[in-house]
Amino acid sequence: MGQQPREDIANTVRILVATDCHLGYMEKDEIRRHDSFEAFEEICSIAEQKEVDFVLLGGDLFHENKPSRSTLVKAIEILRRHCLNDRPVQFQVVSDQAVNFQNKFGHVNYEDPHFNVGLPVFSIHGNHDDPAGVDNLSAVDILSACNLVNYFGKMVLGGSGVGEITVYPILIRKGSTAVALYGLGNIRDERLNRMFQTPHAVQWMRPEAQEECQVSDWFNILVLHQNRVKTNPKNAINEHFLPRFLDFVVWGHEHECLIDPQEVPGMGFHLTQPGSSVATSLIEGESKPKHVLLLEIKENQYRPTKIPLTSVRPFEYTEIILKDEADIDPDDQNSILEHLDKVVRNLIERSSKKTVNRSELKLPLVRIKVDYSGFMTINPQRFGQKYVGKVANPQDILIFSKSSKKSKAEAKIDDFERLRPEELNQQNIEALVAENNLVLHDYFPLP
Repeated sequence: MGQQPREDIANTVRILVATDCHLGYMEKDEIRRHDSFEAFEEICSIAEQKEVDFVLLGGDLFHENKPSRSTLVKAIEILRRHCLNDRPVQFQVVSDQAVNFQNKFGHVNYEDPHFNVGLPVFSIHGNHDDPAGVDNLSAVDILSACNLVNYFGKMVLGGSGVGEITVYPILIRKGSTAVALYGLGNIRDERLNRMFQTPHAVQWMRPEAQEECQVSDWFNILVLHQNRVKTNPKNAINEHFLPRFLDFVVWGHEHECLIDPQEVPGMGFHLTQPGSSVATSLIEGESKPKHVLLLEIKENQYRPTKIPLTSVRPFEYTEIILKDEADIDPDDQNSILEHLDKVVRNLIERSSKKTVNRSELKLPLVRIKVDYSGFMTINPQRFGQKYVGKVANPQDILIFSKSSKKSKAEAKIDDFERLRPEELNQQNIEALVAENNLVLHDYFPLP
């Protein structure tokens, strides 16, 4: 980045932005169990190297709602290693901290006199680590109680019917730069969608005008964790629901890395989708290179710098249509196997060529989506046995699909499923059932 003048450094807020770390993903898999932790360790190391003011996390820090003890210990160790030091914190939080941080201590962690916090971390929750239970606690609350993370964006749903929320910003000052950081932890998409379309259900609090800092002087950032794919409009949040006073939006939950900030037409703010730091689904969007974003803000201007994550396991993805391949005989299964073997070998070789540091060569993830219309299918597990020790996922290299004449609506649904960041698991099913019950109660109150 080069040397900045001392005056610029004193007036520039430097933030490292990441989302969807999914700590603990595949923790019982012998090959992939450390992947999520190695990526998170790299993120924290980058934050230290770049001497950022703080790290901003956009939800799903944990993969499971109730992380294992092993996952919690490793998360605490990484944060303790990188966040606790005597490096001075150069910014101030000037808002009402008891409102911003809803825990028993009610202040930003670096102000606690019993801890030396040199790298503050701010995080919202996602749909994987959302609050639950009688006390409405998230796994992120554990890190907050340990004074390692500043957990914000936990909403208290008030009112009747669909509910009401009020979003208060964390107000940050550093020299001449003022940042208003809004956080919105995950709320079920159907419900939040209805709230945005209900007058006064979502209230955004703005900083009060002061003599030395007008409302227009604040650089307004929102971090949220919701569906963005618009195939089913009721099950996603439209960017146009958000307030126009925002300057920058960090969108968590979607795993494809689209980190270069884009202006949202007609809204006046820019949006970044950092994506996940570990692949949790073997789909095309997850195979794109993973990055984090260094966001530098000086007064009302910002400069983004995307930084690649080098510790992420290589992932090669391709799609083939068997009937389009000239060297395959539909009546000869061996010709199908030979062709698929050739494709896998080429992907492994392609992955090997991309690896810069040979000493840290990891077994790659390989996924081939095979359209087998007019052909016999083969057993993916049996096919993968010969690649044990050569790829990280030998049991599910192949996924078979059949092309069919679909209506436009069906085709859209298929695209939506292909882009989903995670498969529907039991936890998500239970949540959807609970949400549907909630919706019914809103319209048909029980006696």
